Order: sequence, then C-alpha cells, then structure tokens
Amino acid sequence: MSKLFENLSLRGVTLRNRLVVSPMCQYQAIDGYVNDYHLIHYGKFALGGFGLVMVEATGVSPEGRITHGDLGLWDDAQIEGMSRVSAAIRKFGAIAGLQIGHAGSKASLLRPWDGNSPVLEVPMHAGEERWPTVSPSGEPMEEGWPDTTALDVDGMAKVRADFAIAARRALTAGFDVLELHCAHGFLLSSFLSPLTNRRADEYGGSLANRMRLPLEIARELREIWPEDKPLFVRISAVDGSREGWTIDNSVAFARELKSIGVDVIDNSSGGFGVFDYPMGYGFQVPFAAKVRDGAEIKTMAVGLILDPHQAEAIVANGDADLIAVGHAALNNPNFAFHAQQALDAAAPDAPFSNWPPQLGWWLDNRAKRLAKLGPLAPSKAS
Repeated sequence: MSKLFENLSLRGVTLRNRLVVSPMCQYQAIDGYVNDYHLIHYGKFALGGFGLVMVEATGVSPEGRITHGDLGLWDDAQIEGMSRVSAAIRKFGAIAGLQIGHAGSKASLLRPWDGNSPVLEVPMHAGEERWPTVSPSGEPMEEGWPDTTALDVDGMAKVRADFAIAARRALTAGFDVLELHCAHGFLLSSFLSPLTNRRADEYGGSLANRMRLPLEIARELREIWPEDKPLFVRISAVDGSREGWTIDNSVAFARELKSIGVDVIDNSSGGFGVFDYPMGYGFQVPFAAKVRDGAEIKTMAVGLILDPHQAEAIVANGDADLIAVGHAALNNPNFAFHAQQALDAAAPDAPFSNWPPQLGWWLDNRAKRLAKLGPLAPSKAS
C-alpha cells in the first residue's frame, strides 16, 4: 500500500493523501483582491487530486505585501474573493489552506519578471509606487536597498493585530488550514535570524528573545483558529549562511510551536546569506526529518521533489508526513493522479476511478481505445 496515498487526519480535518500544493506567489492580484486567475489556478490543483491546496502568501497589511501583485486580507471586502477560492478547492475534494505573512524589509519589490528588486523611485507600472518597509533592526535587506524602519513597541503591536485580524478573515473565508509564514527572510524570519535581528531589547539577542514575536503571533493564531482546524508554520530550517539560523535553532523553535498547538512544520530553507548547504533533489528533506525527530512534530518536506517514487520514499521512510510540490505542480496540475498511477496505488482495472468522473470517464475510454490500437508508430519527417 502506498504511504503517500494514505489519508492523514489533522485535528478535525482529513486529507485524502499526503500531497500538498506549496504556496507559490502568482503576483496577479490588484490591490490584494482575488480575480478569475486565482479561481482557475487553485481550482485546477483540487481537480488534479492533491490532498491540500495551499493558497499563496497573503499580506496581512498593505505594507506587508511582497509586491503590488500579492493577495491580501487586510480588508473585510477581500473575504468574498477568498471565499470563492476556498469553495472551489473544497468542491473538488481537496482541503483549502492559506498562508499569511508580512514581508518586512523584503516588501515593496518588483515582480520577479520585472527584476525582483525594490520598487523604483519612478514606478515601472502606473500607480505602483514604493511604500516604506519595516524590520527588526532598521537595516536594509541588502546593501543598496532602500532604508527600513525598526519596529517599535507600537509597530509590533500593529503587526500582531494584523495577523490576528487576517486569521479571523481567513476563517470567515472558509479555509480549513492556516499557515504562518516565518521563512525566506520575510519579517518573522528576520526576527529569528541573528544575521538581521540586532535588537537590544527583549525581542533580540538570545534565541528565546529572537523567537518571542513569532511565538506571540503563533500563540494568538492558535487561540483564534478553531480547535478542530490545523495550524501550520513555514520556516527556513536554515539560513543561507551557516553563521545564521541553524537546524538546531529550528528544532528548538518547533518544540515551542508544538507546545502552543501548532500541528505541522513546513520546512523550507534560505533567507539570509549565500546558500552554503548541499543542493540536489530533495535537498531540504533532511531538514524536515531532523525537525520531525527532534521536536516530535509532523513535518512537511519541500524542494526539488519531482518524482512520485521519490515522494513515496520520503513518507515511507518517516522523513516527513506531507510532501509539498511546487514547480512540479505548476508543470503538471494532475501530478497527484499521475503519482497514484505510477505507484500502482490506483486499481489496476480502473486506473482512473479516483479521478473526478468528468475526467476519469474520458480517460478510461481513451485508454481502452489505445489498448486496442497498440503503440503509436514513430512519425517520419516529410
């Protein structure tokens, strides 16, 4: 029996399999609002058989967005569009998840295809001006980047409140899984890392102090998020530089998150400094395994997991409980169903039986026709 296609129950939510669409920014929102693109984009993954579809990083405030194209939940008016997305995901059998975050000093960027750098003094696109950014210590993200403001007591109180209100809106919008973004050099990641948190107060210095703000927010989210719904946290298991946040720090952080009531740690990596760890297929899986074992908490593995047998082995070996697929899902929205066939997890005499009937019937009919015809002969160039 395939471990990848076993159900997984998290509190009162049951996933039909262990495959998750990783939250991937699409930069298609206008003023934070959902549009038809998002409905089609996320709906196709639910139709493709994934157990959990995680909607991209959603800004808890306008200034917390990465780019002008990011989704947002800083206004009640944004709930309606998000509700359409979560309903579409659930309608086709997947669980709907949402990642919320604040970009910190990495906010106010151009979209990747426009440069992935700070918004210019003269906007590249009309109406897309730069906005001020915040950080733990008031230091720019990188040399040459715009100045940023260190968060004071009132600023941190606003950030906490923004996350709390966004979580309540996510609940109203019908999401069953909420993920707190503490990775990739964004605001909460920058509080965790000693490379960027140089504060001299109770929110800087020691590991316990650097974890304080992310833990305060996670604790409040757990109080808001219903008891029967799971809470995830995405972390950078290590910074790029070995002088920064380490895997041992991640294990300690995960233990604290578990004590709060967090259910799953989503393990990515990188944030600050040039990446100084081995790179290859599934390169972040060892991080997920160490956090899983060290903190005794469920984990999600992500990063160059491209093959169904590779994903199956990760779960079967106990390295992670969930597999987050990103680029492979963009390339193949039916990755989950194809994985099921590749692993012989579907019934041999009815390989398309688990597909939605409006797809499975046609594919089964096509397979029977092709079986009668035999293999297609190679075409000759004219």
